[in-house]
Amino acid sequence: MAAPGQMRRPDPPAPDQTPLLVRRTVGSPVLFSIIWTSLASAIYFALGVIAGRALGLTPLVFLIAGGFFALTAMTYAEGASLHQDRAGATVFARYAFDELWSFVAGWVIILDFLILVAVTSFVAVNYAAVIYAPLGTGIWEVLGAFAVIAYVTVRNVLGFSRRRFRRVLALVVADLALQVAIIVLGLVLVFDASTLTQPIDLGTSPPWSDVIFALTIATVAFTGLESASGLAGEVGVGRAGLKRLVGTAALAVPVVYAGIALVAVTALPVSGGQTALSTQFLEAPVAGLVTGFDPPWLADGLMYTVAVLAALTLVAAANAAMLGLSRLAYQLATNRQIPSSVGRLHPTRATPWVVIVIAAALAAGLVIPRDLEGLVGIYAFGALLGFLIAHAAIIRLRYKEPGRPRPYRVPVNVGVGGGEVPLPALLGAVVAAALFVSLLIYHGPARYAGVGWLAAGLVLYVVYRRSGGKSLRGRVVIAEEALRHEPREAGFGSIMVPILGTPLDDDLIQTAGRLAAEDAADEAVGEEGAVIEAIWVFEVPMSLPLDARLPAERLEAARAALKRAKAVGEEYEGVTVQTATVRGRRAGQAIVEEASRRGVEVIVLGADEPSRVRRGALMGGRGAMDDFVGEATKHVVTRAPCRVILTAPPTGDAEELRGRAAADAPRLDDH
Repeated sequence: MAAPGQMRRPDPPAPDQTPLLVRRTVGSPVLFSIIWTSLASAIYFALGVIAGRALGLTPLVFLIAGGFFALTAMTYAEGASLHQDRAGATVFARYAFDELWSFVAGWVIILDFLILVAVTSFVAVNYAAVIYAPLGTGIWEVLGAFAVIAYVTVRNVLGFSRRRFRRVLALVVADLALQVAIIVLGLVLVFDASTLTQPIDLGTSPPWSDVIFALTIATVAFTGLESASGLAGEVGVGRAGLKRLVGTAALAVPVVYAGIALVAVTALPVSGGQTALSTQFLEAPVAGLVTGFDPPWLADGLMYTVAVLAALTLVAAANAAMLGLSRLAYQLATNRQIPSSVGRLHPTRATPWVVIVIAAALAAGLVIPRDLEGLVGIYAFGALLGFLIAHAAIIRLRYKEPGRPRPYRVPVNVGVGGGEVPLPALLGAVVAAALFVSLLIYHGPARYAGVGWLAAGLVLYVVYRRSGGKSLRGRVVIAEEALRHEPREAGFGSIMVPILGTPLDDDLIQTAGRLAAEDAADEAVGEEGAVIEAIWVFEVPMSLPLDARLPAERLEAARAALKRAKAVGEEYEGVTVQTATVRGRRAGQAIVEEASRRGVEVIVLGADEPSRVRRGALMGGRGAMDDFVGEATKHVVTRAPCRVILTAPPTGDAEELRGRAAADAPRLDDH
């Protein structure tokens, strides 16, 4: 415990209040590499499955899928820049709707990540089998996939470094160059328009049901957007950079997807209602398509090059999928949507090792049947439902949070009902909904396995929340330190928060809530929990007695502010908020006296006037405060019998706070 009057830097703001684009550790190249590893890997394993259904229409299917990707990338860019939490659709749904919809989005996308880890590991071994044939048969195929999953598990538990990201970026550049080379060579050497169009008999070869199913599984590539969104808050990309990133991806994906598909169905043309891409080369289709090139030495050289780069890219994609899964599961655990023990962090690596190990075991189990098409179909269930929720959430947030800064904003908007609807997000939602319904109709494994997974998750969610007496729709947060399971230097069993009656109150209570939740979540503490004591100080002038009757409007304002403080503080697990009103001649003196009387361990204080210091900055020494805070704050800091945590808005936010005060006042009774 620090000496009386010592000040301590408060915890960072809650995720939804963190200033946008502040922690600049990840740039556009890293984001693009994470997205592209999923996109490239999808070509390597989904091409055969899609070609087996779409036949000669495979290029058109991939072109449409590329357009849908562009719509979805815009939605994820706006959502991730709007709320920079460690997840994608589940965060968008949290702020747009509620915790139940947030869980649904997160739960189905976890299924996708599991399948992606399994599929990429399995197919990586089959590409490696081009070089060493036994790897592609029998037990060795399964054991090879297990080895890849084990490697991915260890790497994710150890954590990622900047050097590893640079290696992945180099791999992405090499892979993109290879795919472009295949497209160019294929168009020159094997392209024949008649070979492409002759086998097509619309509605019969292929049937419309197969074309629609092929469209649904083409979305298998898009989970990279979720992985990239998991890095939100660590992104050092400005508005222009986000636009370039989205534009580059939106242009590259349709071109590469359609180009590879075009070359594939002409190099290995459809014959008798089937193609070698889905029969002989189902599990390594890109290595198969280059065998159709001539001369043979070129075909052989490309085949081995594809085998090496494809295997490496698929392993990188498995890594990215596990990274996305671990971050998403951690987000669900910290918000009490799945048991917090699942999100337990490694004591030294700070990675969610429990969920990584569980995911590895589940992915290994998915590999055993070796049913690539079945797994890809089930994947589409989670992807389409998750993307539908993401698009709907972005539209909803345009109305719910119209004034919140958006570093990236989906273009092409129309005014509807006093707000703006982003047309790309609306179109994306319509496409996702249509494909999702068609998947339920045409694909039995996806229907039964997907619905079963969702039902099991909802049962888990309801039982877990109800067993702890938690709301199904309200947000409940657990401190990160509880998941680290590390002892703290000192617990704060009681925390005093003087309420100001301004929008800054939420910051104060949330800072106290995180400190209190740490104490309540510490399983080594056998106490009933931490207490926040929210007080409202009435300054009574010397001309009146201390027990003078107060104006009714002041009493109502105090009650409303304290009621909101109690509601906000008790959103934190195991925290109790007690409220009281205090009278005094001077606010600072009254706070110090009340803190001494109550024996609190820390005071979380809002400066009594706007400050030029960034929110939560550490200040030391009385002289250093003279230019920044008022008399009440200085009195508390210098006379308090305990630690003081000072939270104040920067000068530039003062006008915004005053403007928000009037807007927030009617919402004080919401809770």
